[in-house]
Amino acid sequence: MRVVLDANVLLAAFGTHGLCETLLAVCLERHELIVSQHLLDEVRRHLTTKFKLPALRTDTVVTFLREHAECVTPASTAADACRDPDDLPVLGTAVAGRADLLLTGDQDLLVLKIHAGIPILSPRAGYERLR
Repeated sequence: MRVVLDANVLLAAFGTHGLCETLLAVCLERHELIVSQHLLDEVRRHLTTKFKLPALRTDTVVTFLREHAECVTPASTAADACRDPDDLPVLGTAVAGRADLLLTGDQDLLVLKIHAGIPILSPRAGYERLR
C-alpha cells in the first residue's frame, strides 16, 4: 500500500517509542511511504522548535525520510476541502502520491474520514489495517 503519514505521526515516530514508531517501521518494511516537501518542512520545524533537537540531528531525520520515501509535490486542493487550510497540502500530498491511506492524529483531517477516495485513519486504525 502507498501510505502518507502526517507530520504529527512522523514526529511521534521519531520522538517517542510507541505505536507511531512501530507504524513507521511497518510502512518502511512492507509498504510505500509518501511524503512531500511540505511534510518534511513541518517535521524539520517541529523537531527544532518543539523537540529542541540540534540541527544536525534534525537534518539526519529529514534526510532519512527523503531517502526512504517517495517525495511528491502536493496536488492543488480546494480551499473548502477541510476546516484547517494548513492541512490542504497534506491532502494534496495524499492525492499526488496516489496514496491508499492517509494516517494522522489531526482531528481536522480525521473528521473527513475520506478525501478523493483515500481513507483517512488514526495511527491505531492504520496500524490495524497495515500490519
